[in-house]
Amino acid sequence: MKYFLYALLFLSSSKIIAQEFTVSGTLLDEQSQTIPYANILILNESGALVTGKTTAEDGSFIFTNVEANNYTLSVSFMGFETFTKEFKLSSNKSFGSIVLKENSETLDEVNLVSAKPTLNKESDRLIFNVANTALSEGSLLEVLRNTPGVLILNNAITVKNTVPTVYINDKKVNLSATEITQLLENSPANTIKKVEVITNPPAKYDAESGAVLNIVMTRNLITGYRGNVYGNYTQGVFPRYNAGINQFYKTNKINVNLNYSFTQSKINRENDNSVNYLDNSGSLDEKWETNNNRNTTSKTHNVNLNFDYFLDDSNTLSFSANGLIVPFFDYNIHGQTLIFDNTNTPIYNFNSLNQSNDDKHNLGFNLDFVHRFKNHGKLTFNAHYTDYNYKRDQNVNSEYFFSNSVDNFNTSFNTVSHQATNIKTSQIDYILPGNDGSEFAIGVKSSNINTDSDITQFDNDTVTGNTILNAENSNIYDYEESIFAAYTSYDKTWGKLNFRGGLRLENTNIDGLSVSNNVENMQNYLELFPTLNLMYSLKDNLSLYTNYNRSISRPSYQLLNPFNFFLNDNTVVTGNPNLLPSFTNHYIIGSQIGSRYTVEAYYKDISNQINEIPRQDNINNLLIYSPTNIGNTIEFGFDFITYFNIKDNWSVYFVTSLYNVQDEAFIDNQHIKIDQWSNYTMLNNNFSFLKDRSLNANFTLTYVGKNQQGFQKVDSRLVSDLTFSKSVFKNKGTLSLAFADLFNSQDFGVVSKFGNQNNRNYTNLDNRYVKLGFNYKFGNTTLKTNERTKELKERSRLEK
Repeated sequence: MKYFLYALLFLSSSKIIAQEFTVSGTLLDEQSQTIPYANILILNESGALVTGKTTAEDGSFIFTNVEANNYTLSVSFMGFETFTKEFKLSSNKSFGSIVLKENSETLDEVNLVSAKPTLNKESDRLIFNVANTALSEGSLLEVLRNTPGVLILNNAITVKNTVPTVYINDKKVNLSATEITQLLENSPANTIKKVEVITNPPAKYDAESGAVLNIVMTRNLITGYRGNVYGNYTQGVFPRYNAGINQFYKTNKINVNLNYSFTQSKINRENDNSVNYLDNSGSLDEKWETNNNRNTTSKTHNVNLNFDYFLDDSNTLSFSANGLIVPFFDYNIHGQTLIFDNTNTPIYNFNSLNQSNDDKHNLGFNLDFVHRFKNHGKLTFNAHYTDYNYKRDQNVNSEYFFSNSVDNFNTSFNTVSHQATNIKTSQIDYILPGNDGSEFAIGVKSSNINTDSDITQFDNDTVTGNTILNAENSNIYDYEESIFAAYTSYDKTWGKLNFRGGLRLENTNIDGLSVSNNVENMQNYLELFPTLNLMYSLKDNLSLYTNYNRSISRPSYQLLNPFNFFLNDNTVVTGNPNLLPSFTNHYIIGSQIGSRYTVEAYYKDISNQINEIPRQDNINNLLIYSPTNIGNTIEFGFDFITYFNIKDNWSVYFVTSLYNVQDEAFIDNQHIKIDQWSNYTMLNNNFSFLKDRSLNANFTLTYVGKNQQGFQKVDSRLVSDLTFSKSVFKNKGTLSLAFADLFNSQDFGVVSKFGNQNNRNYTNLDNRYVKLGFNYKFGNTTLKTNERTKELKERSRLEK
């Protein structure tokens, strides 16, 4: 019995001595930016390695099952001084935020070598790493074209059939959808690090961020000056040009980044439209066949300034300004329309010339303050102001021809429109890391938007030359919107389980007035937007995750504007001041197998879906493109993602999605329910050649099957891109050559055939081109930049 008690006491003591704990923390640089892929080592008292790993994408690390003992934590990363800290482990240990200091002597000798893109999948996002790859020698827009899950067609960026919010370095790009495309196309990607496709954004993002594209640029690590100049020549149907300069300067106290680019372009677009106008019985009454050829000529200036002043180790003050200035933007639309009766006999035809001259600017200003507490907490404040001004002069002239020539006549009118928008926002956030590796965040934001618009139409008498005011098509529209938001979020890991959750509250007040018809649009609503991410590691190479979020889609200010833009006398694009916001509930469940395979299933339920669909007025023979709350949309599907190396110089990633979209609504007192299965597949190949890997190539194929968008059936398309880049002049210069739409298969048709709607539109885009580019670096070319664009969500709704 005595020996048994001794043995029991020994085993109990061994259990206590062998008790295991966790060690965690987060790695930051001196500007509080997270540092991924850094080496984290735990050494014993004799300096021998116990265990080690690299930090995750968010800079975090966690060791589990570490026995109680005395250790040294060693942290190292290229360009920074090594951090070491002795500690005694007798309970769970959190180092909170570890700040690494820059090591300029090390970086002076760094020469970067071209690498291959890599793909990482987390529970709420897909991370596409492209730093120092062939893709980084093109534009930001070209990088997005090759990012898995991102689709760019007709200058529209979508993620899983959702228009995403675009961020650069976690700062919102406060431009309209069209302006975002212009900005990304004119911005070089040589300082890009990665693209994050966030399908379930945390609560800190605006509730309108149903999906987020965060473009992360590399940051400058040491003091000095660097810059680069670049130019591109693109030959499509017409030639277009782009050139710019990026400059960056850093000292111990300041960061300054100034970018400028200029683009001159002429874009062609061809549309063939067929409309079957029906009588009251649903039989064919008249058939209209129209061909529109549109040339868009523009000159665009992009300017971006960022200035950081480091007051001390704990406080940073930043100012940024960005401007999009378009002094010249011309539409020229030549249209030919043939009208047939129900026996396909020609009745008459008309030709139209639509000329439109636009002038606009979009200027944004930000003031930021960041304070870092001794407990590694962080307080940030942002104030933002946008000045947007847009003017358009439009002239439409039509000539009508009949078989007898006696009834021939002309019509002519012109419109003058103007829109001025001011946006003011302020936001404050507080982030507190816990000793157990958790993170708590809270914040508030207020926004105020004022838009004043007016349009005046004059009808011209082609016989007398007199000009008459058309009061019916003249109007004034005033719009004011205020949003107050507050959020809280929490992130923590318990062993194999990771939790990320948050709740956002937004209160919205809207007051819109259409003066001519005295129609007022007043809305006031308070909504909650939860977000949840759970990930559980079953084994080292197998994890399960699920997430949910609720988001809102508010109509853009341009969609709310009730003014008319005429393509010709019978085809008009108009806004809808009575639009309501739509709400989306998004559910995902998935599994990550090793580091190469991801399988997901998702479900989306969208209420009050907003779509701009063509509506036929069969009585007056009008085709009206107007945004509408069509009803409810349900989308569900299955995704598969993989990434692997075929050879040392050939890497491939593959994404495919099989999904179903179902639209349901009451239109013209009819219950309509339509659904369509579709497929989205991307195959991306990256190659490197020559002994020094200085020649790189990228070949991407993207297939979009026949799909449904707001009761419209869209034809399938095949997108193809081939890009080459070659380093020259001792790696200071880069030549690039890109070919787009190799197989001439990106043009598509759209059919609307439901109820009393029966029309088809075929679009031939100017998306087949060859692009030649050159980029040259000067100054200290071993530096990285902290280039970024600081923006806010509200500006993205200025126009579509």
